[in-house]
Amino acid sequence: MAEPMNDDARWSQVHERLAEFERRLLDGFAMAPEQWAARLRERTRQWACAEQAEAPQDQLEVLTFSLSNELYAIGSEHVAQVLPLNQYTPLPNTPAYVLGIVNVRGRIVSVLDLRVLFELPIGGLAERSFLLILHSAEMEFGLLIDRVLGVAQIRRTALQGGPANLSGVRANYLLGVTSEQSTVLDGARLLGDPNLRVLADD
Repeated sequence: MAEPMNDDARWSQVHERLAEFERRLLDGFAMAPEQWAARLRERTRQWACAEQAEAPQDQLEVLTFSLSNELYAIGSEHVAQVLPLNQYTPLPNTPAYVLGIVNVRGRIVSVLDLRVLFELPIGGLAERSFLLILHSAEMEFGLLIDRVLGVAQIRRTALQGGPANLSGVRANYLLGVTSEQSTVLDGARLLGDPNLRVLADD
């Protein structure tokens, strides 16, 4: 019959078992430096992909502006430049919404008056009106605006439909309305409308 172990022997056995358990853990999870580097690179790649997947894909950058005391916005990808409207040349025999033409660095650009096109209140040109030039591969023209408010990021899915009283031409070019009640115009539809082509070479 085996003799009972004293306290010292028991503690020695416990320490041996703990040491053996620790060795097994280290053997099981031990990894060479190059393996650790590869794993870290893979984790970094996975995190980057996860961040991209979580980032909203419907973000739309817009240029915001005011016109006849109303707030408007349009996708910045359609905006070529903004400059003060110092002078323009009226064109005869054109629709009422055509303010005229301007010379922009050697290019003749037509200017459309959205106040007339959208049937907004017209109180004459402001002391410092601006020209918002829209551009695509097929078309280019300027929009008369009161002033630029800035650039903002909005979510396409957050855009609301226009109010019930919004109808006519303005509704045709509407992309949506923001929670701040800014009317977001559809730049692609504006630029793609042949009825807004004034100059043959626009």
